[in-house]
Amino acid sequence: VVLNTARPTADSTRGALAGPVTGTTPVVTEATTVAASPTTGSAVLPPGPAVPRVGSGTWHVVPGNGPVVGRGQRVYRYQVAVEDGIDPAVYGGDDAFAAVVQATLSDPRGWIAGGTVRLQRVDAGYPRPDFVISLTTPGTDHRPDLCGHLIGFEASCWAPKAHRVVINLARWVRGALAFDGDLGLYRQYAINHEVGHVFGNPHVGCAGNGGLAPVMMQQTFGVSDDYVHDINQVDPVNAGRVPRDGKVCRPNAWPYPQA
Repeated sequence: VVLNTARPTADSTRGALAGPVTGTTPVVTEATTVAASPTTGSAVLPPGPAVPRVGSGTWHVVPGNGPVVGRGQRVYRYQVAVEDGIDPAVYGGDDAFAAVVQATLSDPRGWIAGGTVRLQRVDAGYPRPDFVISLTTPGTDHRPDLCGHLIGFEASCWAPKAHRVVINLARWVRGALAFDGDLGLYRQYAINHEVGHVFGNPHVGCAGNGGLAPVMMQQTFGVSDDYVHDINQVDPVNAGRVPRDGKVCRPNAWPYPQA
């Protein structure tokens, strides 16, 4: 995902939808034909429970408010939402999703540790939140006004025109291969990564071979710079973000993991 106000910023993703989610095919996005993405490697969606391919395309806000957390001057207020038409059994229910989001964004290792922003969860009664964190089916995620479907693997995104952080349901349920089955850590990463785009942070590569990956690395795809570089070549926004330098990191969910 790249923070780009001209179009959605996705983790350069999208691929086979849910249910049995399989490989990728060439797609047409924003009137541009792109080549098929690789169908092997760490960006492939792990096996797991079936996920509905598409919901209603609308969302409901999960009720709940929270305290202001952090010390920064700017307060960002956010809502938590879930797409209508998803069986709660698939993802554990609205309250469970909202609890993970709020706990992640309130964690002292999160964005509030930088000392520049404060965060507060608000519910549907708040008229104009700064962003809405939305659990979303793959088919809705792929809409051009949200994440699109450019590279061909499932992922989440920040869609600035919609003021919506789109969390891909397939990834929420199945995670990413780079996280080696640690679904909780992956979910924290997905939230922090996409909210990082809200704050204007672009994608980066692995900072040091064997170290923790920066949270703004596209870890949904992998933690190898070479691999992430290669699959990004069909994406003009992200093609030059990560060098092909041989560095490989370890998965990390936090902007300030040592805080």
